[in-house]
Amino acid sequence: MKVVVIGAHLHRHDVEPIASALPAGDLWLSGVEVDDDQPLGDRDLVLRVAKTRAALLDRATFVAIRYGFAVGDISKVAPFLASWRQLLEEHRDAVEMTLKAAVAAPHPRPDRREFSSGAGYLRALHASGAEIDPRFREAVEARIPCIRRRWIARDNASVEMAALVKRDDVAAVMEAGAALKRDFPDVPFLLSGPWPLEVFADDHQ
Repeated sequence: MKVVVIGAHLHRHDVEPIASALPAGDLWLSGVEVDDDQPLGDRDLVLRVAKTRAALLDRATFVAIRYGFAVGDISKVAPFLASWRQLLEEHRDAVEMTLKAAVAAPHPRPDRREFSSGAGYLRALHASGAEIDPRFREAVEARIPCIRRRWIARDNASVEMAALVKRDDVAAVMEAGAALKRDFPDVPFLLSGPWPLEVFADDHQ
């Protein structure tokens, strides 16, 4: 048997009996046991992990570990455990939510072959970054209550805002999303969550 890891948690009781609990320094890793020969891409396994992940988040906030990590040696996550613990202690009552919006005018992505240097290509890539309607962005930042936010250009056609949100504010965030849809019918966007800590956990890696 092997264990496919889902996340890192402050307490063992945050994990059991929903999932298997594995000690990792001062934290606990959650996971699901699978046969050694079961492919990680198996649809039933992916759905099982997603269901378990949702149940774990209902119980307590945790740091998400990207799907596909099977425990054999926790040394891969050992360097992050202390900072993850700090993050979980600071934001025990917070979750992540994401808003992905279509850009106002998609820019063509530069062709790497047209540049003689990597630095020139990176400058052009940054200059081609996606931008959303500034009025929409201003409204999002004014209306969605959050502890912190981060805008991320995922591709040249969309921008994503990750927000660190208090659990008590999740309903208010969803209400703000509904109001944004009414007020900006020409800006396609998707508001989703709550999710475990992932984008903001990257600050601690």
